[in-house]
Amino acid sequence: MSFRERSGSHQAATVITVVADVMAVILGLWILMYVLDANRGNDLVSVVQDLARWLAGWSHDLFTFDDAWARVVSGYGLAAVVYLVVGHSVAGRLRRH
Repeated sequence: MSFRERSGSHQAATVITVVADVMAVILGLWILMYVLDANRGNDLVSVVQDLARWLAGWSHDLFTFDDAWARVVSGYGLAAVVYLVVGHSVAGRLRRH
């Protein structure tokens, strides 16, 4: 394998890792904002909530805990962990090949 091919796969792995990390940070930031009862009227809070809701659409309300904070932490937290595990696994595989 040439240096150019190896460099391309490493660049792709870096992009995948950064995207997965950014997605997880957005989800983690929303969890933090929710738990700390951030002002929902604030534009930044609204943007983070909208992005997090979109990213965690598949895991939103997956668990039915009685407390709302537990549903948010588990649903959005699960999405963040899945994005991190899958993103870093794919990136690691690309770096090895």
